[in-house]
Amino acid sequence: MEEFAAALEASWLGAAMRDHPFLYPLINVVHLLGLVLIVGGIGLLDLRLLGFARKVPLTAIYGLLTGAAGVGIVIQISSGIPLFASDATALLNNYAFGLKMLLFALALANAGTFRLLWSSRVADWDRHQPFIGLVQAALSLMLWLSIGALGRWIAYA
Repeated sequence: MEEFAAALEASWLGAAMRDHPFLYPLINVVHLLGLVLIVGGIGLLDLRLLGFARKVPLTAIYGLLTGAAGVGIVIQISSGIPLFASDATALLNNYAFGLKMLLFALALANAGTFRLLWSSRVADWDRHQPFIGLVQAALSLMLWLSIGALGRWIAYA
């Protein structure tokens, strides 16, 4: 993995991220926008699944909020690669970065599992909230907020 990180850091992408004065901050803002879309979409959906704003029909917002979060995930990955390329070898040894990547993988797995288990039963959610689904919603909220916090912590670790 260290050889890959060193090669990515030495690539044209890593050099461009380090050499152009506005490129890194611009990509970093785009990365933050992705996080806002994820936490905004999935965070609001998780809160609704946990019982907040029960007057809003879950079926009316499920597609919109998961779509926004999906766009956010694509933005996060596509902007995260150049950010990683700028300092890949150091980031590999950064515990906050490593934990963020682990939690990101867990959050994606949780989201995929939730979608497989419950997306076809969203209309029934208000009549019967499955305990496992509630646990998944709470876990999702905690994971995405932790990922955001760890992303900011990377600079200080």
